[in-house]
Amino acid sequence: MSVLASAFALVLLLTSARYGYHRDELYFLAAGQRLDWGYPDQPPFVPALARLLATIDPDALWLLRVPAVLAATVVVVCAGAMAGVLGGGRGARLLTAGAVASAALVQGAGHLFGTTIFDLAFWSLISLLVLKLVRGADPRWWLAVGAAVGLGVQNKVLILVPVVALVVALLLTPQRKILATRYFPISLGIAAVLVAPYLWWQASNGWPQWTLSRAIAAGSSGTSDSPIMFVLLQFGLIGPLLVPLWGYGLWWLWRSRYRAFALTYALLFVVFLVAGGKAYYLGGMYPVLLAAGAVGLTGWLGASRKRWAAVGSVVAVNAVLSASMFLPLLPVEAVPDSPVLAVNYDAGETIGWPHFVEQVAAAYPPGAAILTANYGEAGAIEHYGAEYGLPTPHSGHNAYWWWGPPPDTATTVLTVGLDHDRLTALCASVEPAGVIDNGLGIDNDEQGSPLYVCREPRRPWSELWPHLRALG
Repeated sequence: MSVLASAFALVLLLTSARYGYHRDELYFLAAGQRLDWGYPDQPPFVPALARLLATIDPDALWLLRVPAVLAATVVVVCAGAMAGVLGGGRGARLLTAGAVASAALVQGAGHLFGTTIFDLAFWSLISLLVLKLVRGADPRWWLAVGAAVGLGVQNKVLILVPVVALVVALLLTPQRKILATRYFPISLGIAAVLVAPYLWWQASNGWPQWTLSRAIAAGSSGTSDSPIMFVLLQFGLIGPLLVPLWGYGLWWLWRSRYRAFALTYALLFVVFLVAGGKAYYLGGMYPVLLAAGAVGLTGWLGASRKRWAAVGSVVAVNAVLSASMFLPLLPVEAVPDSPVLAVNYDAGETIGWPHFVEQVAAAYPPGAAILTANYGEAGAIEHYGAEYGLPTPHSGHNAYWWWGPPPDTATTVLTVGLDHDRLTALCASVEPAGVIDNGLGIDNDEQGSPLYVCREPRRPWSELWPHLRALG
């Protein structure tokens, strides 16, 4: 299994510097330069890590993505270990690790530096530890669970949902007995201590994370899913070829003493479907299902080399299909004519940022402030703009709104991505200054975005700023 995990990590490392930064990565770098105990849309774990890596080399994309590669490898290793805890031998562990490494979600998330891959890693570790406890491990493992939950929340608050669902599922099954130990409440205390600084920040700032969650559920995010798409995408998160394996794993878990994990999957499916969650929110459960499926399947495979070869071929094909869509294998010029953008929204968000900033610089009036529609645009200008002498940009989107408006003395502002009608309510004079074109025909969020020069603000920017706040 170590060889497989190493090969998986090597593939991610070799492709890590192709294309370019994702909009979220540029945002995390900007947030890292303004360290705080929290942000309106996330806890501090990833921005703090981005700050650390930027002090080593602020322009090394491959370095920024090394922690994501490591986290993805942790998911693969933990999945293989889960199969071992469930009673599987070497074959089951290897099959599980291979299946998880071949998954579209794990490859795609592991390619980018962001909260998703760390969320998968923390949940995989929590799942492994709880499986051990169900099997009868020393209850002191609850202390490690508490630490993993606390650190996981500092990465992404979403992890609390599966944690609560798992506890409820345990209470509904005979395995509730593993909660009857003094180490369980101690683990809750450990998690609470680790989470307290972030909760204090949220409470002090009016709980913007809750507002953001409602906005995402309403469809404000570029990756928001409708209920029908939420259901359909469950068949693509791991890859269509492996649906029978994790489907069998769900049935296997339901018939075992690990039934709480099958129940957790069902609870989370309903909660995220009803609450308008994104499809990948359920992704952390699939390593457990794949592990259970592999344990059950290896009994049928036995010592038959033909059967093992057939199953191994399916996993290999799944890996290739996932990589072709979720890793930057194609030349950039070939992306527009491929199905990549239709399948992988994030691929388009990693292409064209240097040229984007070059076009902003070409339209920039000397001495003007810059106001963008979203954090990706602002993050790109902040990262690449120094080369062109551009000032630190402003945006009303997410944490950038917290970082403040253009100065009240700014009578001229270059806007990026804001529409004309909205700007006429802000400024007395609005002049077109161009349209963003990545030159590749790639339909990403910035393609076709308008540039305007906004002069003579109708009120000071400090007074206009409350009306420009946008969470999503």
